[in-house]
Amino acid sequence: MRAVRFLDPSGDVKLGRLDGEVIFDAGPAGPRGFVPSEEGWRTIADASGLAHPIEDVRLLHPTEPVKLLAIGLNYRDHAEEAELEIPDVPVVFAKWTTCLIGHRQAIVVPREETRPDYEGEVAVVLGRDVYRADDATARAAVGGITAFHDVSGRRAQLETPLRQFTLGKSFDTFGPMGPCVASAEGVDLADIDVSTKVNGEQRQSSNTRNLIFSVVELIVYLSRGMALQAGDVLVTGTPAGVGDSRVPPVYLQEGDVVDITVGGVGTLSNPVTLER
Repeated sequence: MRAVRFLDPSGDVKLGRLDGEVIFDAGPAGPRGFVPSEEGWRTIADASGLAHPIEDVRLLHPTEPVKLLAIGLNYRDHAEEAELEIPDVPVVFAKWTTCLIGHRQAIVVPREETRPDYEGEVAVVLGRDVYRADDATARAAVGGITAFHDVSGRRAQLETPLRQFTLGKSFDTFGPMGPCVASAEGVDLADIDVSTKVNGEQRQSSNTRNLIFSVVELIVYLSRGMALQAGDVLVTGTPAGVGDSRVPPVYLQEGDVVDITVGGVGTLSNPVTLER
C-alpha cells in the first residue's frame, strides 16, 4: 500500500492512496501530513473519495516530520570513494525540514553554490514514538519507506575544516522526498534496492544490505537520549557514485533531471534549475 499527500484540483491538501496512476482521496491532510501509524494506514486503506488521475494533481512531500535525521558515510563504497575511514559509530547530521519538496518539484541551486551534488537514498518514516529502543522495538517503529534525494551543496558543506553538513544539505528545495510512503509491513529493511539516474544515465546503484549500520541499528543508536516521534524521517545514507568523487567531478546543472528509485516505492523525479 502506498500513501501520498497532494494538492487536489481545487487546491486543497489531501491524503490519498496511490494505485497505479490513480490517487484515491482519503480526506484532508493533518499538520503532520501522512503518518504511517496503524491508524494512518487504515485511513489510506479505506480511501473511497474521488479518484484523481495522478497527472491532475501536484504531489507534495508525504510527511511533515519534526525531525529529519540523516546519516553520512553509511555505505562502505561511498566512504572509500570519499577517501574517509569507515566510521565506528553512525555519522549523524540534520537537515532542516524547510528543505523538503515533493515529486516533480524543482531543485533550485543557490547562486553561491558551485558544487551541487546528488545523493539517492532510502528513507524510513516512523509509525510510532520510540525512545531507548531495543532491536525489536526499533523494527516495529518503522511504519513506511520512501525515496529521498539528499541534495548536497559541496561548497558550503566542505568550506570549513569542521564541515558544514547542516548548511550545505539544508538549502531550500534540497530535500526531495516521495513520491509516496510505502508500507513497511513485510518489507525486509536489509534488502531494498536504491538507484540514481541523472538525465537517464545510471550514477548510483546499491541495496540496503550494503549499509554499514542497518536501519534497526540506527534507530537504536538515535533513540538513546532523544525521543523519535511518529512521522519523523530517517535518511539512511547514500552509496558510491556521487558527482563530487568522480574524475573529473560531475555536478548538477541547469536542466538536469534526477530520478531516485527505491524498491517498493517507485521513482522520485525532480528537475534542476539555478537561482536567478
